[in-house]
Amino acid sequence: MFHNSQAVLALSLTPNDTMFQKTLALNDFYFGAPDFLFPMGNIQMIGKTLGGMYRAEKPILTALMPDSALSEIARHAVDFWLTTEDLPDPDNRVTVDRDGRLTLSYTPNNQVPKRRLYDKLHSMLGEIGVAPHHLVQRDIYMQSDIPLAGCAHQAGTCRFGIDPASSVLDRDCKAHELDNLYVVDTSFFVSLGAVNPSLTAFANALRVGDHLLQRLG
Repeated sequence: MFHNSQAVLALSLTPNDTMFQKTLALNDFYFGAPDFLFPMGNIQMIGKTLGGMYRAEKPILTALMPDSALSEIARHAVDFWLTTEDLPDPDNRVTVDRDGRLTLSYTPNNQVPKRRLYDKLHSMLGEIGVAPHHLVQRDIYMQSDIPLAGCAHQAGTCRFGIDPASSVLDRDCKAHELDNLYVVDTSFFVSLGAVNPSLTAFANALRVGDHLLQRLG
């Protein structure tokens, strides 16, 4: 699994001189809305862009723009990160062929809620002092749609469960068929939700650690 993430940039009608922008988030649409009854996900702020970042990413487009113009755009920029769940799919997997080469099979899903979350943010811009028609892809150091190579939120492929036929690990994250192999990164996830998985991975690793202390005496 891999979050359906989007990085977008809006332009404030007044300068946005904040230094630490990643302080606000909203989950109002996490479980859906009256006009769309399915989970959409999380909207949060991300780190502030700087003028020089535009030139580094788009050298041709910005070639004739003075640094002062790029800095002024960045000064009005308000940057958002949108996260929608990537649903578990048994066909999305990592396999090993006869020659020992790894093969990644992955097909994106849950794209409609992803678009609806973007539309929700877009519809609110005029109410928060942002130009209502200027929600653009943020291509500064990443694509607007974060590619699979952006591996910070990857999870699954070794999910845990009680049935060896449908899971790799048992409930204590030990491999069903190996007595000395435990997996405590995000591979054990059976679903991903629409928030950062790190704290869940940390908590589970501590849980498994307690189990190992008991087992080893």
